[in-house]
Amino acid sequence: MRSILLGRKSFHFAKSPIGAIASGICYSIIETTKANGLIPYQYLNFLFEMLPNIDLDNHVDLNARLPWSETLPEIIK
Repeated sequence: MRSILLGRKSFHFAKSPIGAIASGICYSIIETTKANGLIPYQYLNFLFEMLPNIDLDNHVDLNARLPWSETLPEIIK
Protein backbone atom coordinates (compact mmCIF):
# COMPACT_ATOMS: atom_id res chain seq x y z
CA MET A 1 0.00 0.00 0.00
CA ARG A 2 2.86 2.36 0.81
CA SER A 3 4.25 2.12 -2.74
CA ILE A 4 0.87 3.10 -4.18
CA LEU A 5 0.80 6.23 -2.05
CA LEU A 6 4.36 7.14 -3.02
CA GLY A 7 3.50 6.66 -6.69
CA ARG A 8 0.41 8.81 -6.38
CA LYS A 9 2.47 11.64 -4.88
CA SER A 10 5.00 11.33 -7.71
CA PHE A 11 2.29 11.75 -10.34
CA HIS A 12 1.66 15.30 -9.09
CA PHE A 13 5.02 16.26 -10.57
CA ALA A 14 4.38 14.93 -14.08
CA LYS A 15 5.11 17.52 -16.76
CA SER A 16 1.88 16.81 -18.67
CA PRO A 17 -1.32 14.78 -18.40
CA ILE A 18 0.05 12.34 -20.99
CA GLY A 19 3.21 11.94 -18.89
CA ALA A 20 1.10 11.18 -15.83
CA ILE A 21 -0.89 8.57 -17.78
CA ALA A 22 2.33 6.96 -19.06
CA SER A 23 3.74 6.88 -15.53
CA GLY A 24 0.53 5.30 -14.27
CA ILE A 25 0.65 2.59 -16.93
CA CYS A 26 4.28 1.76 -16.13
CA TYR A 27 3.53 1.74 -12.42
CA SER A 28 0.53 -0.55 -12.98
CA ILE A 29 2.60 -3.04 -14.98
CA ILE A 30 5.29 -3.17 -12.30
CA GLU A 31 2.83 -3.57 -9.42
CA THR A 32 0.89 -6.28 -11.29
CA THR A 33 4.18 -8.06 -11.91
CA LYS A 34 5.01 -7.94 -8.19
CA ALA A 35 1.50 -9.10 -7.23
CA ASN A 36 2.00 -12.18 -9.42
CA GLY A 37 5.28 -13.08 -7.72
CA LEU A 38 7.55 -12.11 -10.62
CA ILE A 39 10.79 -10.13 -10.61
CA PRO A 40 9.83 -6.82 -12.28
CA TYR A 41 13.25 -6.18 -13.86
CA GLN A 42 13.38 -9.68 -15.34
CA TYR A 43 9.78 -9.46 -16.55
CA LEU A 44 10.33 -6.11 -18.28
CA ASN A 45 13.49 -7.42 -19.96
CA PHE A 46 11.49 -10.44 -21.12
CA LEU A 47 8.76 -8.19 -22.57
CA PHE A 48 11.21 -5.87 -24.33
CA GLU A 49 12.90 -8.86 -25.95
CA MET A 50 9.72 -10.74 -26.92
CA LEU A 51 7.16 -8.08 -27.90
CA PRO A 52 8.93 -6.81 -31.05
CA ASN A 53 8.71 -10.35 -32.46
CA ILE A 54 5.04 -10.96 -31.68
CA ASP A 55 2.06 -10.39 -33.94
CA LEU A 56 -0.01 -7.96 -31.88
CA ASP A 57 -3.20 -9.29 -33.47
CA ASN A 58 -2.47 -12.76 -32.07
CA HIS A 59 -4.19 -12.63 -28.69
CA VAL A 60 -2.99 -16.11 -27.73
CA ASP A 61 0.65 -14.98 -27.95
CA LEU A 62 -0.08 -11.75 -26.09
CA ASN A 63 -1.98 -13.55 -23.31
CA ALA A 64 0.98 -15.90 -22.88
CA ARG A 65 3.12 -12.88 -21.92
CA LEU A 66 0.81 -11.47 -19.24
CA PRO A 67 2.14 -11.54 -15.65
CA TRP A 68 -0.35 -14.21 -14.55
CA SER A 69 0.36 -16.55 -17.47
CA GLU A 70 1.32 -20.11 -16.53
CA THR A 71 3.69 -20.31 -19.51
CA LEU A 72 6.19 -17.61 -18.50
CA PRO A 73 9.81 -18.77 -18.25
CA GLU A 74 11.14 -19.68 -14.81
CA ILE A 75 13.91 -17.07 -14.99
CA ILE A 76 11.45 -14.24 -14.33
CA LYS A 77 9.71 -15.94 -11.41
